[in-house]
Amino acid sequence: MTDYEQRMINVLISTHPGWRYEQRDLPGLPRWWAVRYEPLRPDQRRAGARDALGRTTLHRLARVLAKHDQILHMLRY
Repeated sequence: MTDYEQRMINVLISTHPGWRYEQRDLPGLPRWWAVRYEPLRPDQRRAGARDALGRTTLHRLARVLAKHDQILHMLRY
């Protein structure tokens, strides 16, 4: 992991603390993953929230986490 990637992970941890962040190098799958510590309620899943999010870059992962937070905010999570 590069210094930049570690700094990005640190920002994600402080901004989105309810997630565990993982790097996976598997062919055909996203490289960076955020996995929730706590499972979601059924109503949160119906609204589009997910227990795990994967993207090819940390920047894309940060963007999808922000959108995910909007979903939960609308449900007053």
